[in-house]
Amino acid sequence: MKYKKSILLIGFWFFLFVSSCRTYLTSPESVGLSKDSLKAATKKLHKYVDEGNLAGTFVRVIKNGKVVYDDRYGLIDIEREKPVEENSLFRIFSMTKPITAVAIMTLYDKGKLNLDDKVSDYIPVFAKTKVYKKLNGEHTTEPQKTPMTIRHLLTHTSGIPYGWEWSYVDSIYNARQHMRQDWTVEEMTKDIASIPLKFQPGTKYSYGLGIDVAGYIVELVSGMKLDSYLKKVIFDPLKMKDTRFYVPKGKSNLLSELYTYDENLKLKIMEDSDIKTKVGADNPPKLLLGGAGLISTMQDYENFCRMLLNKGIYKGKRVLSESATGILMTNQLPKKVSKKLNFGHGLSGTVNLYNGEYNWGGAASTSFWINPTINQIVICYTQLFGVSTEYANEFKSGIDRALIDPN
Repeated sequence: MKYKKSILLIGFWFFLFVSSCRTYLTSPESVGLSKDSLKAATKKLHKYVDEGNLAGTFVRVIKNGKVVYDDRYGLIDIEREKPVEENSLFRIFSMTKPITAVAIMTLYDKGKLNLDDKVSDYIPVFAKTKVYKKLNGEHTTEPQKTPMTIRHLLTHTSGIPYGWEWSYVDSIYNARQHMRQDWTVEEMTKDIASIPLKFQPGTKYSYGLGIDVAGYIVELVSGMKLDSYLKKVIFDPLKMKDTRFYVPKGKSNLLSELYTYDENLKLKIMEDSDIKTKVGADNPPKLLLGGAGLISTMQDYENFCRMLLNKGIYKGKRVLSESATGILMTNQLPKKVSKKLNFGHGLSGTVNLYNGEYNWGGAASTSFWINPTINQIVICYTQLFGVSTEYANEFKSGIDRALIDPN
């Protein structure tokens, strides 16, 4: 019996190895990437799984319109011994943000809004929102000197934080736990408007809930719920058939388990039910977070990235105008803010000021990079929450080193 079990286990791992081996769908050298450097990057990537730091990884590189590297390794569920597959579902968390930014820009294309419109034009209660100020050691407020705009929301310069930093305003956000409440995005937004802004809009950068507020503006301007609007204008045109705010019935077995580390730095299942159920229910959640709520697949997000890289066009059909795509993927920060940060920020994603690369990631350690200069996309998926991991950055560095021809 023990012998039979060993044979089955060997068979399983052989299947896992064969099904997850890196695939070159076109020769890397034909698009200017070193195959040897890719092998070195793969070795480092797989080490994270082999040493038990990650359950599994799924990475893909697209260059000059061709998939030149595709690697699935390890498991999406350790207990069920379920391997990473092409149709595995991943919580992309903040990789939702660029999708919401595209939704805003589709409304921009239709002439329904402008980026420098005041937020209070759409959500009047924000006209009364004050700005925090410490005066003579006392906590006080002052009026907005420059009204908060949609552009501020999409570049994290609105003064709306998450509550993760050490500041008076962050402490208020941390206490209210906006993303964990059983309410609608409208209710959440109106509560946010009652809290002082962390700083004067447009003067500093602080990562936060501004893009969720932008998601509510999408609802107000379009007259549709955010999930419905995203499906109509983005997911359907881009064939993103598995991207939603929830896992539909019949597909729960495809959802990757969400992991974190225990006190001994060993993988364990994330036990926070709020984080897991908001994206893993059979029905859409009440709170549709435009900054953190979606589940997606590798293929779906690849389609999204291809559209952005191709200046708003996907398979010959225009989803976003070239000008709107250009705005989204170029630096939109005030010069003073950008200089202090030493990086640029487009709409819902950072921009490398030297090569124009647009990049963002998610809380479960997912990441993507779109580089128009060398016509390249890199997407990295795993599911590790609340723990810092360098697997994606290390792999991306390996891809950068593999570049032997910038054309």
